[in-house]
Amino acid sequence: MAENQTVAVIGGGLAGLATALALGSAGYPVTVYEARPFLGGRATSYAVNDITIDNCQHILLRCCTNLQDFYKRLDVAQQIHFYKEFYWIEPGGRMSVMKRGMLPAPLHFTGSFAKLRFLSPCDKLSVASGLLAVKYEYGKRADLDEITMADWLREKKQTPRAIERFWRQVLVSAINEELDKMAAAHGLQVLYLGFLANADNYEMGVPRVPLGELYTADAWKHYETVKFEYRTPVERLVVENGRVTGPMKADSYVLAVPFERVSGLAPELQLDLSAFEHSPITGIHLWFDRSITDLPHATLLDRTIQWMYNKQDGKHLQLVVSASRSLTEMARADVIEMALKELAEFFPNVKQAKLERAHVVKEVRATYSAVPGLEKRRPLQRTTISNLFLAGDWTKTGWPATMEGAVRSGYLAAEALSGQKFLVRDAE
Repeated sequence: MAENQTVAVIGGGLAGLATALALGSAGYPVTVYEARPFLGGRATSYAVNDITIDNCQHILLRCCTNLQDFYKRLDVAQQIHFYKEFYWIEPGGRMSVMKRGMLPAPLHFTGSFAKLRFLSPCDKLSVASGLLAVKYEYGKRADLDEITMADWLREKKQTPRAIERFWRQVLVSAINEELDKMAAAHGLQVLYLGFLANADNYEMGVPRVPLGELYTADAWKHYETVKFEYRTPVERLVVENGRVTGPMKADSYVLAVPFERVSGLAPELQLDLSAFEHSPITGIHLWFDRSITDLPHATLLDRTIQWMYNKQDGKHLQLVVSASRSLTEMARADVIEMALKELAEFFPNVKQAKLERAHVVKEVRATYSAVPGLEKRRPLQRTTISNLFLAGDWTKTGWPATMEGAVRSGYLAAEALSGQKFLVRDAE
């Protein structure tokens, strides 16, 4: 019976929390061991002086069915606000809005797409033909994990402006990798599920509260069999006769840690993770003495900064740069100077405003790099050790390294352990 099978989950990031939530909902006694004094892993928040900020802006789309299920189970889904408009801004401030219209999917963007001003008619025809190819090739073409997204776009004869202003803007932010390093399979998946499958799949969900508030003790009150041990790092699992026996006592164990920690915790698994590399994300928080914009968010074209999120009344903005290798070694002051200079090209109020404070977050190990050929190297959640399971966005989930992928991995680990079904199907 589930109530007699204890489970130890090592790691309190989204993958570990999803594992605990799924098993806890089925009555399993679960203890989550987290090295830090808070939950969430790379999707969390922390205090900077008197203000709580997220380590990076994390968003989801309506197509993230398992992440939404995770939030519903924790009764925090109401803390996610979904936006139906995407704002694209060019240097100089000219803005275009992309949103669904009256037509059914996959034609729901036809009206607003025709009015986009940052693409020429030739560019729009290029993008339209590319999206048509996505619809017919996603899930059917066998070589998509062996070529890059840049290869695929060249094959489809996409115009340079369409590549830079549409494809790159969407995909680098979604997958946290450049087009010439990103496996085409992941690019087509994002485009199909997010833009083509359902008319509302593209809607962008942004948490109304700091990420850490989504995982508080109050959110777990309905799962009495799930316990948390904070400030409890685990350095090495004890494996005897093909089973984990410690250091904590449990019937089954789930390793929900980043890929770089697995070999140290359980070398007996003998996993070859040498092909995995990291891709960084940089978040830049800026606080001004006046409102810079009333837009809730915007994607910024042709510059280093890719996204702007309005955190509070236009006075606190968070800027995001995905696949931010060029910023990793840049001095904090230089990153802030670059951000202010670029931001002023889109929002003139920056020039009159006083910067009151700034904070730069470089998440060097934000995600794994979704390069071609890596998909077949991602391990399953069940391992060669009978009572040890894996969870993490780097395991085989069918999704790239996203919050959705992390939750999927936790649900899949819970399925492998319990034999029960938790995974929610994609919104197609």
